[in-house]
Amino acid sequence: MTPLGTVESVAILRARTGLGDLLCGVPGLRALRARLPHAHITLITYAEMAPVVERMRTYVDELLPFPGWPGIPERPVDEQALPAYLADARARRFDLALQAYGANPAANEATAALGARRTGGFFITGTIEPDLAVHLPYPEHRHEIDRHLDLMAHLGAPPAGRALEFPLTPEDEASAAAVKPDGPYALVHPGATSPSRRWPAERFARVADELARRGLQVGITGVPSEAELVAEVRGHMRAPSLDLCGRTSLGGFAALLRDAELIVSNDTGAAHLAAAVDTPSVTLFLAGDPVRWAHPRPHAVVRVQVECNPCRHLVCPIDHRCAQRLEVAHVLAAVDAL
Repeated sequence: MTPLGTVESVAILRARTGLGDLLCGVPGLRALRARLPHAHITLITYAEMAPVVERMRTYVDELLPFPGWPGIPERPVDEQALPAYLADARARRFDLALQAYGANPAANEATAALGARRTGGFFITGTIEPDLAVHLPYPEHRHEIDRHLDLMAHLGAPPAGRALEFPLTPEDEASAAAVKPDGPYALVHPGATSPSRRWPAERFARVADELARRGLQVGITGVPSEAELVAEVRGHMRAPSLDLCGRTSLGGFAALLRDAELIVSNDTGAAHLAAAVDTPSVTLFLAGDPVRWAHPRPHAVVRVQVECNPCRHLVCPIDHRCAQRLEVAHVLAAVDAL
């Protein structure tokens, strides 16, 4: 019998704040649901990720908001909320709690603290005494999707495909329709959470101008906090463009993206959303690692190999050579290849 043989409730600690992180976990959740169609599956992550988790309702029954944990860097620990969270989790008596965060012993501590009947998931060799029937050494050099599929397969839940998913609603369609251009259009997404993953705005503008010259209307997208960056890109452009920064809900952006001819984006959530809605994309990898995060065609990777990439720096401590050596011509060649 596999470790999942008698499991009726599963808690999965996925304490991430990135859209791409959660989307790349969907294939693993799909495999688990196929293996345990009647189990109650709880995803533990930050409350702000509720709009993304809501799209996973086929595979996830509920979100248990995570107040943070010492050593998990995504958010400061909410010390006041932590006792009630732990009491709530322990009262549920999960059959199985899985550390699906990654290579961080603090995440194993946070998972063990849930008080489940059995605890498993990823671990780093030498940091804990693992139950090897339900623990898996963190597969460092695998794609993010495949890491989670590996874990589920180890538990006895075989893969059910690598495709990402982001279901759309009528409200999403209406949000997109309010700003959608008439005729063929492309999207350019110059933002990213960390500066080390952002290509210069002036070069994005030159790419956008070339897309316009090819006969496409061009929309520049971003979240509301990126309004200044979007304005900078548009300010460098010669061709007309649409300011789509913060103009839709997340679901509306997904619907807008689905109907685009393509998107040119930094390595950020928009690129993963493009994979989820089957829109061709050109993704610029600077500090980020395409081995871990890139998607297969019709999604193209553009990068230059330098001495130090990929790297974990949020801000480049030297001259950001991975960005400076990536030319507009490289990006346009990928656009034309698609």
